[in-house]
Amino acid sequence: SLMLNMIDGWQKFSTGVADKSPTALIEQQMNLWKQQFQLYQNTLMKGSEDQIQPLVTPEKGDKRFTDEEWTNNPIFDFLKQSYLLTANGMMDTIDNTEGVDEKTRQRLSFFTRQWLNAMAPSNFLWSNPEILRLTMESKGQNLVRGLKQLTEDMEKSSKMLSIRMTDHDAFKLGENIATTTGKVVFRNRLFELIQYNPTTAKVHKRPLLIVPPWINKFYIMDLKEKNSYIRWALNEGHSVFVMSWANPTRAYKDVNMKDYMHEGLLTALDVIKEITGESAANVIGYCIGGMLLALTLSWLTENKQADRIASATFWATIFDFSDPGDLGVFIDERTVSALEQEGEQQGVFDGRLMGAAFSLLRENSLYWNYYVQNYLKGERPIPFDLLYWNSDATNVTAALHSFVLRELYLGNKMIEKGELAYDGVKVDLSKVTIPTYVVATLQDHIAKWKGSYASTQVLGGDVTFVLGESGHIAGIINPPTGKYGFYTHEDYVADPDEWYAKAEKHDKSWWLHWSEWINQHSAGEVDSRQPGITYTGKEWQILSDAPGEYVHVRADEALRSTEP
Repeated sequence: SLMLNMIDGWQKFSTGVADKSPTALIEQQMNLWKQQFQLYQNTLMKGSEDQIQPLVTPEKGDKRFTDEEWTNNPIFDFLKQSYLLTANGMMDTIDNTEGVDEKTRQRLSFFTRQWLNAMAPSNFLWSNPEILRLTMESKGQNLVRGLKQLTEDMEKSSKMLSIRMTDHDAFKLGENIATTTGKVVFRNRLFELIQYNPTTAKVHKRPLLIVPPWINKFYIMDLKEKNSYIRWALNEGHSVFVMSWANPTRAYKDVNMKDYMHEGLLTALDVIKEITGESAANVIGYCIGGMLLALTLSWLTENKQADRIASATFWATIFDFSDPGDLGVFIDERTVSALEQEGEQQGVFDGRLMGAAFSLLRENSLYWNYYVQNYLKGERPIPFDLLYWNSDATNVTAALHSFVLRELYLGNKMIEKGELAYDGVKVDLSKVTIPTYVVATLQDHIAKWKGSYASTQVLGGDVTFVLGESGHIAGIINPPTGKYGFYTHEDYVADPDEWYAKAEKHDKSWWLHWSEWINQHSAGEVDSRQPGITYTGKEWQILSDAPGEYVHVRADEALRSTEP
């Protein structure tokens, strides 16, 4: 698939450039040949008294060539510089040559970058001086250990190698990760509802429901005490409920977005109302969970039930999919059609494959470095809770996967009034008038912030938009002890760049800003609510301790099951 996409992109690129600037490719190729010849001369001169400056050096943060031999040994220095000159030249050609449309350029840039980084001399035994030295010193034991780990990882992989990034045995859910105490108070085929134990004597009267994305597990919000959003929200006096999505089996094939609304979000609101007596909740949606929240708000509005959600908070949620970020390179009509055919046969899209695809968005830091570390150096990955969570993917039902890709990513219908038919309504977000808080992050490569900023132009109610620093995870899970600030500006002009130019920087966590905002929508205080007891004092079912049972089911286990 990588090679086909790259070849297809180069064909379109070459045709476009040949028509509009036929000499451009020739000039750039000649320049590359000159650089390579100069490098050859410099290599021959290395060791002379004259100090020869390198023609090219790795970019800041590129850790592939840190070993001293890459600089001191003429052969490896030549390999390194020749590779970098070639890679940089090809990428510059793609990025700077006129005569090609931006969609083709973006896709070609991504897939060529993938191929170039896969071919880096650091990824191969005989062209990596550090690995050669280690192999000689250990008499090849590093490769023996590496082969053993490669075999283990291949057995647990889908169609693409899922490289182990951390020591999975170091973490036990509910013991040293996802440890905030609570109870599962409801379960159906799609989710478990966790009600967390309060940590304050009084709590906000209006409960707080968190809707996580269903492509990863919910405990990104509860990795450890110091950065647990769930624990922090409890300490802020919220009655916290969290949806823990099931890991779909092949039997879930036809479960679609509307099912995730009715059997998921709306059912959770019903249960919370029965437990707390509150007819409305404050709801948070993270990433795709936010997309579900937005569609649900439109559906509720059209069905005269808008008062079931008092306020909505969106974390890293795309509203305008015209520039869907790095994921956009995977999404075109051909790819979506192929994925739909695969879904028709398999019933679900394999979460392991999705996890590997996400890793390739940052391939040198999230893929090839672990390839070298695990299989060539033969080292065991170190324990890292975030990477444990990152590899704990969930499958996506065929119907739901098709809806999100075709209607939202390809069709970009959520932002257009009346374009998206959704469970008997035409989605029109301008009719949604409840107060909303939208937080995006500046370096997010999965949900680009300008696509989130579009919410200020389409939602009909009072919108508060906040732009955090950092990216899709670190910028969102940024506790008050964290290092990232945020930007605000109350004049939501149409142009996001103009808004950003005028925005004010705040050197604290956006959580604190949100806390002030949500207090306005929390309806006062009541005595804290204990799981297992309703607001009338009656006993309520407790099915298990947090983090529940669904969170333990891994993607490959779900695929082996035929039970719904």
